Amino acid sequence: MSILFFTAVGLFAATFGSLVGLGGGVIIVPALVYLGPLFVGQTISVSTAVGTSLAVLIFTALSSTLTFVKQKRVDFKSGWLFIITCAPGAMLGSYVTQFVNADSFQLSFGIFMLLMAILLIVKGYIKPLKVQWSVNRTYTDGKGETYEYGYSLLPALTIGLAVGFLSGLFGIGGGSLFVPAMVLLFRFPPHVATATSMFVILLSSLMGTFTKISLGQVDYWMMICLAPTAIIGGWLGAKIASKLSSDKLLWVLRISFVIIAVKMILEGLHIL
Repeated sequence: MSILFFTAVGLFAATFGSLVGLGGGVIIVPALVYLGPLFVGQTISVSTAVGTSLAVLIFTALSSTLTFVKQKRVDFKSGWLFIITCAPGAMLGSYVTQFVNADSFQLSFGIFMLLMAILLIVKGYIKPLKVQWSVNRTYTDGKGETYEYGYSLLPALTIGLAVGFLSGLFGIGGGSLFVPAMVLLFRFPPHVATATSMFVILLSSLMGTFTKISLGQVDYWMMICLAPTAIIGGWLGAKIASKLSSDKLLWVLRISFVIIAVKMILEGLHIL
């Protein structure tokens, strides 16, 4: 039963995560914390869920990144810039998690997921800012289409640090913040933002996982069970993203985020 549970969670989280550039951790962590006792027969601590989620994200991000690279959707030059601050931020967030108690974590994570749900709902109605950034990028994807966008170093590095910290703190990967920021602030085309986000998530997850391993907060058995389907899901999500409109799937994700967020907030406040 536990193996089937981990298999389903890994596949579902990785597919959705890769599809929209989230990374999947925002699904894995609540699943392990809330459904773990039911299907595994034991309570999974928040710190272990976060650490294991970060470790699994390495496999998800690697699988989807390789697929996106073949499709020529990854802007490596921009990705390496974000990683300068994102990777250290992930290590810092991973370290800080050990000082956060379960109730505070549930409340914070719930508020974060609620904000992400709202962001996923409204981002389709918000147009990218027309700002003349100091760095201008021209990128031609695998289909031969050329896009122009840009950013400035300080805003890009600041966003990288914030996303990395939240990634390590919550074990989420960070794409839920990265993709909207890249699209709305810097005018990245959505498919390039998603692919580049997964590349950044790959390296930041590696750094965050090293910190979690040093703290003894990675369950290797769960990681081994989750990783194979996470690899498949990362590949599958990247394939679907190139062929299918994700609007309907995004609405399922938005509704799920709201339900999980409300539950975590209420439990964090001891209302449930």
